[in-house]
Amino acid sequence: MGMHSRAALERMGFAALGQDVQVSELASLHGVERIALGDRARIDDFCVLSAGPGGITVGKHVHIAVFCSLMGQGKITLDDFSGMASRVAIYSSNDDYSGKFMTNPTVPGEFTGVEIAPVFLGRHAIVGTGSVILPGVTLEEGVAIGALSLVNRDCAAFGIYAGRPARRLGDRSRQLLEVEARFLASQPR
Repeated sequence: MGMHSRAALERMGFAALGQDVQVSELASLHGVERIALGDRARIDDFCVLSAGPGGITVGKHVHIAVFCSLMGQGKITLDDFSGMASRVAIYSSNDDYSGKFMTNPTVPGEFTGVEIAPVFLGRHAIVGTGSVILPGVTLEEGVAIGALSLVNRDCAAFGIYAGRPARRLGDRSRQLLEVEARFLASQPR
């Protein structure tokens, strides 16, 4: 197994498909017509992208490592140069576990209390292995999330966060913006 050919990707019917996109033949994609992939996006083996009505937008130069999952009814956006290490899970909808409602997708919506909220990863946001991001979370530009973190609230730009729940531990260098500028200047127009 390897990566899907360009022709195979085009036949799938993505909402948008950038140049030089790489999608593993072992990835599972659901709601493809609601998934947009930017230039040079890469989705590795055993990932699951399940786009509900809100859709999934993957920016340019985004890497989604093995065994990641992006799912839910709300919109999920991964901005340019963001990335996810292996086994990261992003949810844009979540059942109510209080006992006031029934749970799971086999039960009609009128009997469930599903929370639906968009998730946004800003430019250069990076999420460490095994982390979980819940509905309604925004990771602003340059945020770094440590491995095995539970992110249940917004994270401010260029912060380093970790823990369960994640909390801010320090600041991330903005030097990567200078590196980005050099990289973009080196690219053919």
